Amino acid sequence: MEKFEDIIRSEKPVLIDFFATWCGPCKMMHPVLEELSAKVGEKARILKVDIDKNERLAALYNVRSVPTLMIFQNGEMKWRTSGVQSAAALAQELEKYM
Repeated sequence: MEKFEDIIRSEKPVLIDFFATWCGPCKMMHPVLEELSAKVGEKARILKVDIDKNERLAALYNVRSVPTLMIFQNGEMKWRTSGVQSAAALAQELEKYM
């Protein structure tokens, strides 16, 4: 299994969705992320991180509310927001790094 640190070091932008299974808005993000994945294809990577199973990571990145979305590239956080986003808005953000 790939390590989180290795994944975010990629030159390809990586969108991380910090979510929780009990979170209603997080459930709304699932089809949005599927649509986004179809839109960006291999040009970016999308990864979901369950904060209850990855408490260390959630604490490390100061995730206080879910969903929290971040874009990493070359190990550096490039963008961050919380709350439900549209596939179009996320695609526009990812475009900046592709």
